[in-house]
Amino acid sequence: MLDRLPRAGHEDALRRHQLLRVRGRSVAWVPPFLLLLGITFVDFNTTGEFRIISWIVLVPGIAAAICGVWGTGVFAVLAVVTYVVADQAWPHQYQTGLPDFILVAVGGILAVLACSVRVRGERRMLHMRDVAETTRRTVLRPLPAEWGGLEHAAVYLPSDVEARVGGDFYDIQPGPHGTRVLVGDVQGKGLGAVEAAAALLGTFREAAYHEADLATVADRLETRMLRHRRHTTALGRDDGDRFATAALIGFPEDDENAVDVVLFGHDPPLVAGPAGVRQLPPGDGLPLGLGELAGDGPPSVRRVPLATGETLLLTTDGVTEARDADGEFYPLAADLARAVVTEPRVTEPRRLVAFVRDRTLRHCAGRLADDTTVFAVRRRAPGWPGGTGRLRS
Repeated sequence: MLDRLPRAGHEDALRRHQLLRVRGRSVAWVPPFLLLLGITFVDFNTTGEFRIISWIVLVPGIAAAICGVWGTGVFAVLAVVTYVVADQAWPHQYQTGLPDFILVAVGGILAVLACSVRVRGERRMLHMRDVAETTRRTVLRPLPAEWGGLEHAAVYLPSDVEARVGGDFYDIQPGPHGTRVLVGDVQGKGLGAVEAAAALLGTFREAAYHEADLATVADRLETRMLRHRRHTTALGRDDGDRFATAALIGFPEDDENAVDVVLFGHDPPLVAGPAGVRQLPPGDGLPLGLGELAGDGPPSVRRVPLATGETLLLTTDGVTEARDADGEFYPLAADLARAVVTEPRVTEPRRLVAFVRDRTLRHCAGRLADDTTVFAVRRRAPGWPGGTGRLRS
C-alpha cells in the first residue's frame, strides 16, 4: 500500500549511502579493502600455528552490506586470489589448503547473491517512496507563496511513523469570486481515505473557481462525497459509509475585513491576532456524506469579521485529540493565548504552524492519536514580512 511503506528501511538506506560518500564520491570500498589488507598483514606476521587467512571470507560479506553488486563481486574475487597467494607463501605443513579455499570461494558467491537481494530491495523501497511522494503531492499539491493573495503555512504529521499519505487534506483555490480555502479530515485511514480526500479536493478546485456562491461550493462538496460513497458501495467495498469533516473558508473580494465560513462537522477555526485568540462560532453542518440526515439543505454560510493582521488557524483531530500521560487533551486555545501575549509575532502563519506542531508533539510525547494537519492563513498585506509555504514535518 502506498500509505504504509517500510519507512525506516529506505531512510536507513539513504542515510547509509550518504555516510559512505565524500565530496560526491563513494567510499564504500574502503572498509572491505582495509579489512582485506589487515587480515593479510596479520596472517603474514604470525606463526604458522596461528593462521587467519581464512578470515578473509569476511571481506565480501562486509562488501555485500555496503557496496554494489559489482563491487562485492570484485572483493569476492580479490578474497579468493589473496587467499591462494597468501596460503601458498607458507611452507606446506602450515598451509590451510582446499577446505578453507572452498569456504572463501563459497562465501564470496553467497555474498554476491546477498548483495543482489539487498540492492534489489533498496531499489524497490526507493521506487515505492517516490510513488508515494508523487501521490502525496497530487493530493496535497504544493501551494505557491502568496497564493490567492493569502499568506499561508501548513504541516502534515502522520500518526503512523510508516505512513506517508493519509486522509487529511487542505488547499487554496483563487478565482474570479475570491479565494477559497478548504481543510478537512476523511474518516478512517488507508487508501480509501486518500481516494475520498482526492475526490473532494478535485471538486473543490473546480467549484471554488467557477461558483460565485460559497453555499453552492458547499453543496457540490456534499454531492461529491455522496457520489463517491455510492461508487465504493457499487464496487463491493466496505467503506461506503465513509464521511469527512471539513471547514470551507471564503475570502470575499467585497469585504477585506471578513471571511465566509461553512463548517461540515469540523471544529471551528481559531483566530489569532494582536487582540488575542478567539474561536469562531460553531457551524450547523453535518460532516460531508451525512448531509442527507439533516434534511434541510446545505449548512449555512456565516460571515465573520477578520481584521488585518489576524490569522485563521485550522487543525484536524490530531491536535484536538492529542493527550498527555494523564489523558488530558491538549488545550490549544489557552496555550496559544498565552503564547500570543508573550510573543505577538507567533500569529504569523509560519510561526503559528510551527508553534502548534511543536506544542502538540510535546504534549503527547510524540504519540499522535490521529493524522494531524495544522493550517494557518491570513490576507497578505503589502509590506508584511515573513515566508509562506509548507513546513517540514
